[in-house]
Amino acid sequence: QVQLVESGGGLVQPGGSLRLSCAASGFTLDYYAIGWFRQAPGKEREGISCISSSGGSTYYADSVKGRFTLSRDNAKNTNYLQMNSLKPEDTAVYYCAAIWGPVVAGTWAAAPYDYWGQGTQVTVSS
Repeated sequence: QVQLVESGGGLVQPGGSLRLSCAASGFTLDYYAIGWFRQAPGKEREGISCISSSGGSTYYADSVKGRFTLSRDNAKNTNYLQMNSLKPEDTAVYYCAAIWGPVVAGTWAAAPYDYWGQGTQVTVSS
């Protein structure tokens, strides 16, 4: 069964950190770029980061640049979103997605991703 599974979400205080993981099963991520998205209640889905299949290129939304770091370990078929200096406005359901082939800066968030995870809740609150 082909699937992406996110984990690592939870409740954290403002200024804290979380690391989200996205593990693939049923297929290999080697040739897929990975995007991370989030959706807060009443808001549209937002693309926050993307990493190329090789890991050589990463892209970030302005809202998370300098605070979030996306990495991948193809040997483990997993990628990681390290989130630091979290703010209440980061509260959302976070999703990872995989797309075959290259991605381009400026268009990765709107690209037609092939697979999506089920999401993991991140809540930033004191």
